[in-house]
Amino acid sequence: MHHEITFPTHEATVRALHAGDTVTIQGEIVGIRDATQIRIFDQGQEPPFPLGGAALLHTAPNVRKLADGSYEPMCIGTTTSARMSRFTEGLIRDHGARAIMGKGGLLPEALEPLKAHGGVYLAIVGGAAALETTQIEAIEQVEWEDLMPECLWRFRVRDFGPLIVGMDSHGESLYENVQVEARKRLDESIYARL
Repeated sequence: MHHEITFPTHEATVRALHAGDTVTIQGEIVGIRDATQIRIFDQGQEPPFPLGGAALLHTAPNVRKLADGSYEPMCIGTTTSARMSRFTEGLIRDHGARAIMGKGGLLPEALEPLKAHGGVYLAIVGGAAALETTQIEAIEQVEWEDLMPECLWRFRVRDFGPLIVGMDSHGESLYENVQVEARKRLDESIYARL
């Protein structure tokens, strides 16, 4: 099933999503990366703007600073998410974020916080940075510029995606399903022939 969602959004909206569904995003997304999350969780600093209802994108974008101090997007790609899995519970439970976007999925331990607190992981196809950049209409806010490019970014987007619901709020994970199926096929075919 395909969904078009405007972010920020509510828990009920993401609870309606299921692993394998596709999503196109309108509205705002928030760029976040390792250094940003370390500042929030390990150093105890509150984000300079609320993350409630947000869709968070794992990114450290390539931008150009303009004469007026604003930023122009040059290439806003996505990074691998697994190494940031430990921040999932805090982002969803404590800060009210509703979606985390990246590539490669979160580690299996992220499923329980997504289920308990109402969040989803939305997968982006690797190598889609050029397309993603065209779907970002503006960089509306940049905070913690000392972490450049791992700042906290607020982007205005139109038709961002399509994204695949890789992990949902019901405990389902496409990543785990693929692993289970692969192990089953190994047992049934390759190992059986040995």
